[in-house]
Amino acid sequence: MRIVLVGPPGAGKGTQAALLAQRLGVPHISTGDLFRAHLSQGTELGLKAKAFMDEGRLVPDEITVGMAAERMARPDASEGFVLDGFPRNIAQAEALDTLLRETSRKLDAVLDLEVPEDEVVRRIAGRRLCRADSSHIFHAQYNPPETDGVCDICGGELYQRDDDREETVRKRLEVYREETEPIIGHYREQGLVHTILALGGVAEVTGRALAALPGHDD
Repeated sequence: MRIVLVGPPGAGKGTQAALLAQRLGVPHISTGDLFRAHLSQGTELGLKAKAFMDEGRLVPDEITVGMAAERMARPDASEGFVLDGFPRNIAQAEALDTLLRETSRKLDAVLDLEVPEDEVVRRIAGRRLCRADSSHIFHAQYNPPETDGVCDICGGELYQRDDDREETVRKRLEVYREETEPIIGHYREQGLVHTILALGGVAEVTGRALAALPGHDD
């Protein structure tokens, strides 16, 4: 089963991709993880990406596509994968089409995680991280600490990242609509898109996603 997950920031793509990959027995391929791995290992692609990042420039699509292609060519991905964060624009989607065609593979489904914009803003803008340990994450509305501004686990100070501020979230949503959302139309023309309401509990959303997959009756 070869799947692409698409959706706005805060839709839960990473969480759902990991759960779907586990259920289907295929690797979860995240572009964020790929970049971190290539950068930490100092690979040729990682060094090329670093040169652009050090200059504050966007990493070209061909580098991102190269990293994804290398990962999809590994033996554990021979029976399928769940792509998270790739493709993120039409050029990358077309490159993926070409790559799969050249290797006699095809996508089975594109899952479009649908979340209202106001809910995205609530989810992201409400996040609070612990300065002492960033793995301690709270939410002002959904998972508030016992004492405002104080981590329940270690007593560290809780803060809001600049990336999580409402104005930044809305800008990220604009970029998503302009750059990434068009790939949904690209894949809809191929009959691959299944829109999944990404509201409710994590398990509930996973159940909807699994039910939408062709040939999957769970």
